[in-house]
Amino acid sequence: MKYFSFIFIICFFYACSSTKNATNSTPQKTNISKIVTKTKDTISEKVTTIDTEIKKSDSLVIDYEFKPIKDTIKKPNHDSFTKLLKKYVTNEGLVNYKSFKKEQILLQKYISHLGEIMPTNNWTNNEKLAYWINAYNAMTIDLILRYYPLKSIKDIKKPWDKRFWKLGNKWYNLNEIEHDILRKMNEPRIHFAIVCASYSCPKLNNIAFTSHHLNNQLTKATKEFLSDSNRNEISKNDIKLSKIFQWFSKDFKQNGNLIDFLITYSSVEISEKAKTSFKDYNWDLNE
Repeated sequence: MKYFSFIFIICFFYACSSTKNATNSTPQKTNISKIVTKTKDTISEKVTTIDTEIKKSDSLVIDYEFKPIKDTIKKPNHDSFTKLLKKYVTNEGLVNYKSFKKEQILLQKYISHLGEIMPTNNWTNNEKLAYWINAYNAMTIDLILRYYPLKSIKDIKKPWDKRFWKLGNKWYNLNEIEHDILRKMNEPRIHFAIVCASYSCPKLNNIAFTSHHLNNQLTKATKEFLSDSNRNEISKNDIKLSKIFQWFSKDFKQNGNLIDFLITYSSVEISEKAKTSFKDYNWDLNE
């Protein structure tokens, strides 16, 4: 209101000035009516211009203030982890810890990067799964490097309870990530993606898990683990399985029984009455 009052005063003085100038120049021929009409038109034109500019200004403010929030959501970049995995992990999942140790600082920088970008409710389920799988594997490698050389992860006292890694405002251990986070996401295939640095574990993938390829990566890891005769021996009537299936048995019964799960990811025809046993677990380092 004050703004338009100010404009009105300016226009009023303009009108008076125009009238005065017209009177002084040709007092005998001045047509007051024409001058007033011209002044009104001028005032109307200026007010219209000002109103248009104000509307443009309001539009710009609205566009800026209501920019979609999703454009500002940060997501972690797993490329640096993939680079390290490709360099020090074979296609068979064996790790060159001796050489890896020379670049341990780069691995820790990746873990710190994860700590700066924690999963939120805006993330998809696949984004969260990929995040925590990569975090688990990176932390396991870092754990081994902290104590290397050693022959087994079990040479470390309570290895899965060590809280060496800070993500966000909290210090995490491997047990917490596996049991309190990943297993509660109801995806049994995570057991073939997270690796405990041991020979009988599933092989460590030498490419980081990503949300876009996660389903294919998990399926591939599961099929490869089941078809590996060093870890599982599967035939129609007799199956000798990794103890992973014993330790986490309920995880594989979400959509049926254990045989149903095996049939889904194995190329072998398995009888519902197949004899089941579990193989000894080799905790030697996966190098």
